[in-house]
Amino acid sequence: MYFPEQARAIMRQVAPADKQPQQEWETMRKRHKLGDQQIVALWDWTRDMKDSYNDMNFTPSSLSGITASTLIVYGDRDPLYPVEMAVEMYRAIPRSSLWVVPNGGHGPVFLDSAPEFAAKALLFFRS
Repeated sequence: MYFPEQARAIMRQVAPADKQPQQEWETMRKRHKLGDQQIVALWDWTRDMKDSYNDMNFTPSSLSGITASTLIVYGDRDPLYPVEMAVEMYRAIPRSSLWVVPNGGHGPVFLDSAPEFAAKALLFFRS
């Protein structure tokens, strides 16, 4: 499983930190609490992944080796990764559960969905 072309197209469009609008900085600061250096690193990393075919090379056989109970959380409106990728991971990882967040985008565990994610994650770990 590699990054799909729709993800690479978005990665190519990620602007450097000095070109990011103030609104994007504000959104990122709400999600990432380790400061602006972390945010800059995330933007740089995302932009660099557009040409990488080594970072995300998860095959069903490699995923089947995961032995821990695994909660896969995916937004059904994620512009980077189609929900079919989550289903493939769910099918490959033994003892996995899949929660597809309705109307969820990329990173559906942040911001408005954070309380619901926390509740679902606690329930998952308790079971």
